[in-house]
Amino acid sequence: MSANGTRLMTEGVIWKQIFTFSIPLIVGNVLQQLYNTADALIIGNFLGGQALAAVGAGTVMTNIMIGLFSGLAAGAGVVIAQSFGSGDEWGIRESVHTAAAFTVCAGIAITAFGVSACREILELTGTPPEVFQDAMTFLRLYFSGIIPLLVYNMGAAILRAVGDSRTPLYYLAMSIVLNAALVYFLVGVMGMGIESVPLATVFAQAVAAALVVRKLVTSPGVYRLEFRRVRFNPRILYRIMRIGVPAGFQSALMGISNLVVQSHINSYGTYSMAAWNIFGRIDSMVIMPMVGFGLAMMTFTGQNVGAGLRDRVYRGTLIGLGMSCLTAVIVSVAVCVSSARLLSLFTGDAEILRYGSRMIFGMIPYYILIAVMYLFSGVINGSGYSLATMLIMLTNLCIVRVAILHFESAIIPDIRVVFHAYVASWAMCSLGLWLYYKKGSWRKVLEPLP
Repeated sequence: MSANGTRLMTEGVIWKQIFTFSIPLIVGNVLQQLYNTADALIIGNFLGGQALAAVGAGTVMTNIMIGLFSGLAAGAGVVIAQSFGSGDEWGIRESVHTAAAFTVCAGIAITAFGVSACREILELTGTPPEVFQDAMTFLRLYFSGIIPLLVYNMGAAILRAVGDSRTPLYYLAMSIVLNAALVYFLVGVMGMGIESVPLATVFAQAVAAALVVRKLVTSPGVYRLEFRRVRFNPRILYRIMRIGVPAGFQSALMGISNLVVQSHINSYGTYSMAAWNIFGRIDSMVIMPMVGFGLAMMTFTGQNVGAGLRDRVYRGTLIGLGMSCLTAVIVSVAVCVSSARLLSLFTGDAEILRYGSRMIFGMIPYYILIAVMYLFSGVINGSGYSLATMLIMLTNLCIVRVAILHFESAIIPDIRVVFHAYVASWAMCSLGLWLYYKKGSWRKVLEPLP
């Protein structure tokens, strides 16, 4: 690693490169989820299950919009990583400033849409009347201040693309502590309601955004951000969009699929909604190591594709797959063994705990499939073929999942049909990505020039 924090992943021992790059990503992703987990712990203990259900109803929508932008940020990261691996300094500079311009425009658009459409979305998902107003308050305040989150995500993607996965972690950790302290103070000490949660989160995210922008502005590296150069480069924007739009579209559609699932969960009442919200916090923490390995492989693949190192990409994929699957098994076992204690951190309500336990044992044991999905999607996306991963993941995680849920729920009127739909879609998606990795057209980028 260089003095300015960048890491060239085209040389060195592969497992060490992937592992050392992944650890800050994994820790950072876990901390990212602690934003919401800390909120849920405080809300569940101070404001009760109804408020917890309201936040859960609103979180699905925020995840859709954030997922859409995160895919676009990933597109910028792949373009920068490939330029970094090939030593293209002009490409790095233009990509950074095009990404900055895009972040500002996207932030304005997402804010406007989120604030204006939250009522219609909550009505569409069948949010119960008793939590509707709180859910709408949460959504409107959250979307009103979403731009700092987008700025941080794009800045972090830029830093990861040049091999710096530590700096975003440090900044995120600072904002996590601030967020938890503010939520506890506003809810636990001042006695405020659900509106305190998005207010505290937005403030903490603004701190993280300011820190990452400062890092980019003061960096001595070629990826330094200069405000006077922030503008759209059409050619670079096309490359970012070609990779980022399928990735973002994939995340958004998966979120829409989750809206359908949320509607099904809502039909079982407030207890199941609260339990699903709690399970979502646990789920987000459990999958973070797999997400981290996938992100690491995206940067690893991007840099090595840029450098034309074919064999290194293939070896890195096998090594990364083994590391990710082993981690998934260890974490899944740990969660299942400690499930009762984990759930009791959020609530003491026996009915919510019953639903939560069923969710954990119905889904967590199969998370090795998620490890396979994220690993292969990271490799394929890093090569620039995000359209293929979008089609495979869209077909299985959206269409197949919703179809299974629809048809099986007509036969089995029980919440376990949700678990069946998720696990079956993970299995089919993992198979599809593996087949594309073995035979797909993405391998063309690794063929030697004639």
